[in-house]
Amino acid sequence: MVQDEPKGEVVAKSDAPREKKPNFFQRIAIFIRQVFAELRKVVTPTRQELLKFTAVVLGFVVVMMAVVYGLDVLFVWITTVVFGVPGGATP
Repeated sequence: MVQDEPKGEVVAKSDAPREKKPNFFQRIAIFIRQVFAELRKVVTPTRQELLKFTAVVLGFVVVMMAVVYGLDVLFVWITTVVFGVPGGATP
């Protein structure tokens, strides 16, 4: 493993001989450093973007609820036609 100096990231060197695996605590430290390096790359959305993304998600949820409700009504109708009304009187 080679440590990239400017950002402190740990990367594998392709032409280097195979090095010994770091111990448990070193691996935890490397993992935490990599997590913080990734978190520095995160971009917080603006308020307008956040509202737009929220509207898109809510719209998608409403559409999927309508699809599931429609399928539920369809399957209830099909089972009623096939099996009849339970305990119902026949005309």
